[in-house]
Amino acid sequence: MRFAVDPWDPSYGASLDAELGESAAQVAVDVELPGPQWRPLDPEPGVTPPGAVLFVDGVRRIDAQVWVDEPDGAASPALCASYAAGVVCCCRDGGAHLLAAEVRRGLFTTAPDVTDVATLAGTYRISRTASRPDVAPGQVLSLAVQRELGDTELGAAAVARSGHGTEDDLLVVDGPLRGRQHLPRVIGFVKSHRSDYLPPQLGGIVAALRSGQRTPVFRLGSSWQRFTWYLRLPCRQGAPWAGIVRVECSAELPTADAVALAMRSQVTLGRFASTEYKDSRAPQNLYPIAGLERELRRRLGEPNLLYRALRRAAVATAA
Repeated sequence: MRFAVDPWDPSYGASLDAELGESAAQVAVDVELPGPQWRPLDPEPGVTPPGAVLFVDGVRRIDAQVWVDEPDGAASPALCASYAAGVVCCCRDGGAHLLAAEVRRGLFTTAPDVTDVATLAGTYRISRTASRPDVAPGQVLSLAVQRELGDTELGAAAVARSGHGTEDDLLVVDGPLRGRQHLPRVIGFVKSHRSDYLPPQLGGIVAALRSGQRTPVFRLGSSWQRFTWYLRLPCRQGAPWAGIVRVECSAELPTADAVALAMRSQVTLGRFASTEYKDSRAPQNLYPIAGLERELRRRLGEPNLLYRALRRAAVATAA
C-alpha cells in the first residue's frame, strides 16, 4: 500500500477538506487561456521578484468569557478579546523588519447597557453587536471579534500603502483579499481550501502542478469578484494538494495586469515558503507571516495576567 502524509499540522484543521464543497460561485476560466488550453504554467523567463514584499496579517485571542447583567436581572454572554494586526517588510537591503503593529482589546456583547471594562492590564472597549435568531449567541460574538480583526487588518494594510511602499513592491495579505482589493499591487494569500472552484475537467491540473508552477488565471464571482489562480509552493512530493495555495487579486484590474501579478507571485512567494522541520504548517505558512504572528501574539500580552486583571475588575464592579 502506498500513501502520502500531508505536512500540514492537523491541529490547525485540514489544509484541504477531505471532500471539497461544491461552490456556488460563478467561475470564468477563459481569462488567461481558453479552457481547452489549460495546463500547468512555469515561471516566465525575465519576470523578477519585487524589490520589497509587504506582508499583512492579524491574530486574535479570547481572554475571557464573561456574563453581563441586564436591567431585568438576566445575564447575557460576552467575550473579552485581544486582537492585533501588523505589517512586516522584506526588502533586498534591510532584510525583514516590522513596519507597523496595532493591538486592540474589546468587550463583545449583545447587551444594550454596557460600558468599557478598565483593568490594570488595559481597557476593553465596548463593541456592541446585534443578536441573530438564526445564529447561536456564541457564534454571533465570535463573528463580531473576527469583523473587528478584519477592520484592524484593513487599517494595517492601509498603513503599508501610506508612505512605506514603493513602485517596485508587492503587498501580500494573509487570507482572502475582500475589503482590501482597492489597494495597489496587492494580492490575497489563501492557505487552506474548503470549496472546489474549478470544473471537474480542469480540477486535475491543480494536482498536477509541480513546485513553482501555477494554473492559468481565472475569474471568481460570489458576493464579490476577483481574479485568482492556484500555485504550488516548493515542498516534498506526496499528497496531491500539498503546498497548494490560492492567490487572488482585484477583478477591477485589466486582465494583463492580473496575469502580471500572477507571474510575479510565482517568482516571489516560493522564496518565503517554510520547511517541514521548522513549521508545522509548511510550506503554506510563509516565514514572514509566521514571524509577524509570533510578534503580534507577544504584544497581545500574557494571557494569565489579563485573565486575572479581568477577574479583579469584575470583583471591583460587584463591590
